[in-house]
Amino acid sequence: MSRCLYNSSFRTFLNTDDNSIFGLLCERYHGEALTTTREAWKSEIAIMKDVLHNFADKQGQIIFEYDIPRLGKRIDVVLLLEGIVFCLEFKVGESRILEADVDQVLDYALDLKNFHKFSEDRIIVPILIATNHRNSSTNIQMSVYDDRVVTPLMTGKSGISTLIYEVLKCFPNETPVNPDWIISPYAPTPTIIEAAKSLYENHTVEDITRHEADKVSTDRTIAYILDVIKKSKDAQEKSICFVTGVPGAGKTLVGLDVAVKQTYQGQDEPIEEEQAVYLSGNGPLVAVLTEALAQDNYKKCKDNGEKKKITDSRREVSKSIQIIHRYRDNMLAKIKNPVENGVLEIDPAKAVKMAKSGFGEVEHVAIFDEAQRSWTHKRLADYLKRGGTYGNKLKVPNFPLSEAAFLIWSLDQREDWATIVCLVGGGQEINTGEAGISEWIKALNEQFPHWKVYISPKLTDTEYAEGRVNELLKGNSNVTYSEDLHLSVSLRSYRAEKLSAFVHALLSFDENAATLYDEIKDKYPIVLTRDMAKARKWLHSKVRGTERTGVLVTKESARFKPLAIHMLPSGDENAVHWFLDDKTDVRSSNYLEDAATEIQVQGLELDYTCLLWDADMRYENGEWHFYRFNSQSKWTEQIANTESKQELQKYMLNAYRVLLTRARAGMVICVPTGNPNKTVSGFWEDSTRLPEFYDGTYRYLKSLGIEEI
Repeated sequence: MSRCLYNSSFRTFLNTDDNSIFGLLCERYHGEALTTTREAWKSEIAIMKDVLHNFADKQGQIIFEYDIPRLGKRIDVVLLLEGIVFCLEFKVGESRILEADVDQVLDYALDLKNFHKFSEDRIIVPILIATNHRNSSTNIQMSVYDDRVVTPLMTGKSGISTLIYEVLKCFPNETPVNPDWIISPYAPTPTIIEAAKSLYENHTVEDITRHEADKVSTDRTIAYILDVIKKSKDAQEKSICFVTGVPGAGKTLVGLDVAVKQTYQGQDEPIEEEQAVYLSGNGPLVAVLTEALAQDNYKKCKDNGEKKKITDSRREVSKSIQIIHRYRDNMLAKIKNPVENGVLEIDPAKAVKMAKSGFGEVEHVAIFDEAQRSWTHKRLADYLKRGGTYGNKLKVPNFPLSEAAFLIWSLDQREDWATIVCLVGGGQEINTGEAGISEWIKALNEQFPHWKVYISPKLTDTEYAEGRVNELLKGNSNVTYSEDLHLSVSLRSYRAEKLSAFVHALLSFDENAATLYDEIKDKYPIVLTRDMAKARKWLHSKVRGTERTGVLVTKESARFKPLAIHMLPSGDENAVHWFLDDKTDVRSSNYLEDAATEIQVQGLELDYTCLLWDADMRYENGEWHFYRFNSQSKWTEQIANTESKQELQKYMLNAYRVLLTRARAGMVICVPTGNPNKTVSGFWEDSTRLPEFYDGTYRYLKSLGIEEI
């Protein structure tokens, strides 16, 4: 089973050798399990054998390492017994009961209650087992929230059986658990949707996407998409909208607003069977957005005297904002594997067919942010061939579709209607294997010709499928063009609507670049320096109050440490601290010590930025030349003599496009001087930072009239 590492009836579990069970856990685990994890599994198996000997005559199921659909969380052990769902969290070797551990097991129970269709009406009993703890809970009661979740129970290993017996005595007449519990559909309850609405209706997204410019364009786009959704529902058909726009034009805001408006449609209560979900493959964006909304909600509730934990707020937000890979992997868990004859099919043994959604997910509407970053067929097939899904070693050899095609296929599984909203940034593909908008169009033309396509007629710029979008759709009879689906005004840079045009001109050597700079420099200052100390001083002089500033570098940058800059480590939690912590915390972007890359900042923004321009992209003889550092001693030029090298150059250019459009109010571009010094022997002191690596770029930017400080 892809949803867990092991499951069986009580009888089978008791009759199976411990080592065999342990072997299955190790085999099905994704990656190499830590020694502590392996030892914990051995202890848990032995403990559960002792416990279940007392329930050998019961018809129950035991499940190890159960994955809560689409949340990426795992419960140590689940017991399905006499209609009750027991969530067991083990702390092997621990004698103390810690508050954080109690919160953890309660979170698992609430996640099942709120996200697991076949658990929403069940009694759920969270039990924390600190194996060396000497006492056990004696008071078994429902939580004060009247949601059929028992207040967390605590025990040592010797008290587990007794505690389970006492729970069964308290709740003796429960109906059996659905036999397909383990493959339950993902199904958020209305309470989660209501919580998400309360987050958004107070404009808490403003911390991420401030929009002081005229909103007419985004409002018109939102209205158009909602109309497409209504038409699709009325006609019981499948449709897809492509929302395109310049960096900072409000695509994310449009997606979030559509998700909420579609769910509520002007009512105080969510409309039944009208779910919409906002998905993004951008881990840092999802993490930062979720945490910002959760913190805001937590603070509001606390100010109102409500008893609420930050984990509750995070759970509420995660209903409507999710990482796209979780959605994709939940659908992958339903297919027949291996794939035969290049055709994906649902495996009825792995999925439950619902009346309207069929084998699809619960949502009618899926909003994919940064859809241009969906993976090519090759990248996704290679990833699945080696078993690259989260936690289960789910290997799918010979996977036949690109990520775009698979996501359309996933919504196509619904038996009634569905709408996909693709939010597409032009020239925003920044990593190997990102397909761009052309892959979506190819999938629609070749595999899903019955889908209605809604798109802007203005996609003639090279950033969108090399300017061939209209040509690619020429033979598709289901295409409707609307200018309402293109956002041409930057909301991020509220002082400079023409910033995106200037950045495009700068990167493409357009002769209008200098003129565009003159038009925006008074409202949106862009300055140039070769000294990081001056850059820091300029930034500190600009920010006021809680405005944010930060240093940006491309992921191909390499020689920034001599300038007292370090690259922000990967990991979404680091991006959360960098974007959200205030200036009293050294992890904050405001300290100007850790630089974020295009991977970490795409879709997000700061008030003022410093773009530290390294030697990875250089202006030489009227062209951009691209280099990669070998991590030791030298830069190597990336000549575009293969398709993969051409793609690499595109990604490197797009990285600078992303970084040049992250500031709302102004930016400083720092092009270092390099190290001009030589040793007494006449050799360069640092041959990785020669002045010639930087001088051409500096002179080009200065030729555009950019003011130097």
